[in-house]
Amino acid sequence: MTNFIIKTHKVGTIYTKPHLFVLNKGMNSGKPQKVPFTNSFVIIFENDEDCESLYFIAFSLWKTNFWYQHLVGSVISFLRLPDFKKEFNPKVNLMMEEHEQHQKNVAALKLLEQKEKQFHENINLINDLRKVIIYRYCKR
Repeated sequence: MTNFIIKTHKVGTIYTKPHLFVLNKGMNSGKPQKVPFTNSFVIIFENDEDCESLYFIAFSLWKTNFWYQHLVGSVISFLRLPDFKKEFNPKVNLMMEEHEQHQKNVAALKLLEQKEKQFHENINLINDLRKVIIYRYCKR
């Protein structure tokens, strides 16, 4: 079982321990990221391994729209800290029960993230080459 602290992020706060941020306002509430959002919760861990592991659990919950049912607010929806804590802790425990399967899922998600990054880099290179060719062609 991993130990972590969930609290509201205050702009300008610097965290020394491993941490991740979870957006708490808007339709993307629950989205995890390594850099702070303006409106976010921060989850602080004791070690990097737990941080990396829980990042993918938070990412999975966000991608499956798990947090939609917990959003409140009529104009701008948001996620309350007590609701987040109440739902996140049991989900983490449930998803980490099968530790071996959890490790396989995290490894697969890491690989997919790496491949996606390579794909985007290749797309950017193709676009750059296209611009160079078009520029040379139009320069004549």
